[in-house]
Amino acid sequence: MVELGIVERATGNTIGRVLKKNTLQPHRKEQWVIPPDANGAFVEAMEEVLDVYTQPHDPEMPLVCLDECSKQLVSETRTPIPMKPGQPERVDYEYERNGTANLFMLFAPLEGWRHVEVTDRRTAVDYAHILKDLSDVHFPHARKIRLVQDNLNTHAKASLYEAFPPAEAKRLVERFEWHYTPKYGSWLNMAESGLGVLASQCLDRRIPDKETLTKKVAAWQNERNTNHPKANWRSTTADARIKLRHLYPHFD
Repeated sequence: MVELGIVERATGNTIGRVLKKNTLQPHRKEQWVIPPDANGAFVEAMEEVLDVYTQPHDPEMPLVCLDECSKQLVSETRTPIPMKPGQPERVDYEYERNGTANLFMLFAPLEGWRHVEVTDRRTAVDYAHILKDLSDVHFPHARKIRLVQDNLNTHAKASLYEAFPPAEAKRLVERFEWHYTPKYGSWLNMAESGLGVLASQCLDRRIPDKETLTKKVAAWQNERNTNHPKANWRSTTADARIKLRHLYPHFD
């Protein structure tokens, strides 16, 4: 049953739109990352990250967000038809799978700097080498690096001990101030937004192999770092306690 509002005059189109709006469509669904309600662990981690984001810029303690994603490598099975006036490029619907590659995104939002590393895998050892480069190559003069990342199982201090001798692993662990987004709260990681920009501007096409992917990502990275677009993060802990109060435990 559908309840209609009272109107003086209704056309067939008006009635159709109302019916379409109110009719259940069980074949459709939207996929979301749904955070838990009234969860102390979630809000504690959320507030920690929000507080880090409100810290003033300090060149000796740069803020760097880390995230990663995979890219399916596919090649054309037929030569595409080039674009011409009034007609876009046309590609055949068939393609050939050539495996996947992994992309690590490092984003320093206050510097407007990002670095994307293309790797074959996403193991703990790969992650450890990314952190070593972040510490010793990209920010060698920093007193300590504020690191924000999600809770992927390899994103841990233990990964450094799997990749390096104990003394070197401990040195690298102490180079970072470790901060984790809450589970189901990866939207708090600004590197995830950076990957979204990379996907829309660079990865939304068929890329046949790792070599081509590396070249395209490097070109995108150089262009972004030349212009230094920064993140304008506005959410604060005070805002979260109002707008996201359903996430907090309730007290009478």
